[in-house]
Amino acid sequence: MKIRPGKNHIARVVIRAVIVFGVLAVIGTVTFLAVQVSGRNRLYGGYGGGQMIMSQSDLAETAEDMEQPGDWKEGDVRYQGIHYQYNEDMLTFLFLGIDKMTEVAPAKNGVDGGQSDAIFLLALDPHTKEINVIGIPRDTMAEIEVYGKEGEYEGTGTAQITLQHGYGDGAAVSCERSRDAVSKLFYNLPIHGYCSINMGAIPLINDAVGGVEVDALEDMDFRNFHIKKGEAVHLEGMDAYYYLHYRDTAEFNSAGARLERQKQYLTAYAAAAVKALKEDITLPVTLYNTLSRYMVTDISIDEAGYLAAQISGYRFDEGNMYSLEGETVQGEVYEEFYVNETALYELILDVFYEEAEE
Repeated sequence: MKIRPGKNHIARVVIRAVIVFGVLAVIGTVTFLAVQVSGRNRLYGGYGGGQMIMSQSDLAETAEDMEQPGDWKEGDVRYQGIHYQYNEDMLTFLFLGIDKMTEVAPAKNGVDGGQSDAIFLLALDPHTKEINVIGIPRDTMAEIEVYGKEGEYEGTGTAQITLQHGYGDGAAVSCERSRDAVSKLFYNLPIHGYCSINMGAIPLINDAVGGVEVDALEDMDFRNFHIKKGEAVHLEGMDAYYYLHYRDTAEFNSAGARLERQKQYLTAYAAAAVKALKEDITLPVTLYNTLSRYMVTDISIDEAGYLAAQISGYRFDEGNMYSLEGETVQGEVYEEFYVNETALYELILDVFYEEAEE
């Protein structure tokens, strides 16, 4: 004889199920919030918690220079009569494209970490809900740390900033030294995380979003890649790599022209990625899995979760792309890019500072 459950029994089952699902929902919410809090605390509490030293620049006016400093905090500056304060809520990340086609592997020695052919700072401003990207020429002359083949420290010197990544292990140590060099170039700018990607990953991440459309910025004739300036091109596979990496070293300032192509590509890629994400919400996981073998980063899972939740409504377009201004000259052997200090100072104020309320 079958025993049919009574109404009271069914009600108890339903109530228990509701309670279980409720508990799971609470646990999931708490876990999500915990990851968010953990991610935020890690981002704001690590290396990025440094103090800007813009006030040490000859261009800045300090509190001592003024009769009435007003609401003045350590690190504030006055420039052309305007009082600026560093935006402490800004999150800044360093992205490096490493001149290696292979997956990440330990460097053979202390000088074989690979040069960073692409160097970008990505700044997230929660106040304006904007993503700003600053391109740094690879040949920018900056103070870097120099090491020998056995990894021994030999001191500091002025050289192309692209070389700093080479003085390391090709992984975390190289990235940390590059981060320090870029931070110093930008007046001790707090940098909250880094991510380096070997250039061999470009065809993979390009095709993951269905390819990228660009209007060629210059004539290019390399292997099987032939395009004319102004030509509309849908980049797929190795063509994306050629477009981003190729330069004719016999041409003066070819690295500067390549940086412009890289900036153009990033803007187009962002649009393609947004479109692809709408069609496939698993795209971030796919990209991460694709990049993992070619990538070195100190951005943890909880930090990535926090960032993903924060920037979903941020704006990024061509107007958010910047490049360092300066002059490229022919050095004794290689080209050298010298930053226009006034332009750099004003760029930092524009992106990372806010006018103080007085």
